[in-house]
Amino acid sequence: MLSVSTVSMIPVRRVFLSLLMLAGPTMAQGKNTPPPQEEEIAPPIVNVPYDDKLARFAEVLGSVHYLRTLCKAAGGDEWRNGMQQLLDSETGNEPQRKEKLTAAFNRGYRAFASVYTDCTPAAIVAEERYRNEGATLATEITSRFGN
Repeated sequence: MLSVSTVSMIPVRRVFLSLLMLAGPTMAQGKNTPPPQEEEIAPPIVNVPYDDKLARFAEVLGSVHYLRTLCKAAGGDEWRNGMQQLLDSETGNEPQRKEKLTAAFNRGYRAFASVYTDCTPAAIVAEERYRNEGATLATEITSRFGN
C-alpha cells in the first residue's frame, strides 16, 4: 500500500494558480491570432570528401558537351546524359549538392559558349584536352573514393 503524506502535497489552489499564470499569455492572445508558423528546417548540407573533384568533373562535362555539340561530333548528347546520370546517382535527396553540380556543369558550358561560336581547330583541341582531364578526374575519384 502506498502512503502519501498530506503535509508534502501542494494545495490544489496553488497548482491551479500556477497553471493560470503559465497559460495567461496564451489565453491573452485571443482567438483571431494565428498559431505561430513552424519554420521549415532545411536538410543538412552533406559534404563528401570528393565534392570539389566532382564539381570540376561536372564543369568538364559541361565544357565537353558544348564543344562536341558545336563541332557536331557524334554522341554530343551523351555528355549531358552522363551529367544527368551523375546527378541521379550522386545527389539523391540532396538539393544543395544537385544545385552545386548543376551550376558547375552550366559554368563549363557557358565558359566555352562565350569563347567559341564556330568549330575551330582550337575548339577541337580544347575538347580533346577537356575529355582527357575528365577521364583523369573520373579515374582519380573512382580509384580513391569508389567502393
